[in-house]
Amino acid sequence: MSLPTSQTSIEITQPGGPEVLQPSARVVPQPADTQLLIQVAAAGINRPDVFQRMGFYPPPPGVTDIPGLEVSGTVVAIGARVTDWAIGDQVCALLSGGGYAEYAIAEESLCLPIPEGMDLVDAAALPETCFTVWHNLFERAELKAGEWLLVHGGSSGIGTTAIQMATAMGINVITTAGSDEKCAVCEELGAVKAINYHQQDFVELCQELTDSGVNVILDMVGGDYMQRNFSACAAQARIVSIAFLRGSKAELDLLPLMLKQIVLTGSTLRAQSLKNKARIAAGVESQVWPLIAEGKFKPVVHSRFALSEAHKGHALMESSQHIGKILLTN
Repeated sequence: MSLPTSQTSIEITQPGGPEVLQPSARVVPQPADTQLLIQVAAAGINRPDVFQRMGFYPPPPGVTDIPGLEVSGTVVAIGARVTDWAIGDQVCALLSGGGYAEYAIAEESLCLPIPEGMDLVDAAALPETCFTVWHNLFERAELKAGEWLLVHGGSSGIGTTAIQMATAMGINVITTAGSDEKCAVCEELGAVKAINYHQQDFVELCQELTDSGVNVILDMVGGDYMQRNFSACAAQARIVSIAFLRGSKAELDLLPLMLKQIVLTGSTLRAQSLKNKARIAAGVESQVWPLIAEGKFKPVVHSRFALSEAHKGHALMESSQHIGKILLTN
């Protein structure tokens, strides 16, 4: 198969709003020894892409400036030391960048087979959210069957993934969302209770539903939620922060942290070592992919846009009107 030398990619012309995302001609990259070149069927849009576009989340050193942290597609070239994949394989992959393009480079250890029964395009909705949820809930927080989990932002891509994954593993899920429609979807996905945060107090309801508070909180809100999270927690609870949509700074009374013996932790996926991300990938494939094959979990895809319409996908994400994932397709 003869590959083109140039491709259409979406570049960030300058920090700013969605309109700064513009198609541009770029060279088709070549895979290094342990890498694959993927002809991209679809790429997922994630909140870190928005922050990168705004100038707040630059790519790590040596990583392309083209945004995009996850793709699905077909392998069209492999590096000299690749052993697990062959040209023609269909995969989805976690990237450090470069997904908003016709071709993308991925490390072989961060590529996963398309789950049984999953559409190739929709599989682009899996890597970033599944890696994030698996690592933060099941590795960092050590979430166990029978425990209570509170997920803030339940209608987001991360939220809809966390609800389904945790429910399938025997966890009781409470979530917050910003409308009755979003709450209804969260409960359809398995949440015991979805709380409209415009109308109800999540601290009060968490205490009522659990008697003693929740065991784990997955927080992407930050800001004024930080203190309230302490109040929603049971003794020896674990809080995992993965984003700060209301800001990363707050004045906190840490006494509840001590009295309840709460563990407060957090992580970002992009900056982790390849070794760590490969370990997470193995966990996702062994523990999460079977749930998809068994019909217990399916990514919620809200919208699909053509690659050239990346700006429309970003505008939708920033409007917070979506439920689930937003994809770019080739």
